[in-house]
Amino acid sequence: MPGRSLPLPSGSGVIAAVLLGGVVLTALVAAVAVTAVSVAVAALVLRSLLTTRHQR
Repeated sequence: MPGRSLPLPSGSGVIAAVLLGGVVLTALVAAVAVTAVSVAVAALVLRSLLTTRHQR
């Protein structure tokens, strides 16, 4: 029906959706940060092991 538009959500519904979106985005950013730190630590450990092996 081209003449009808969707009803706008209520103010509290919009606030809840924005808060939920913020929580989800924060969780995703935190997950990416934890993954990056884990990869960095693994790289440092591997580099240390390889350097120790080459020095012997």
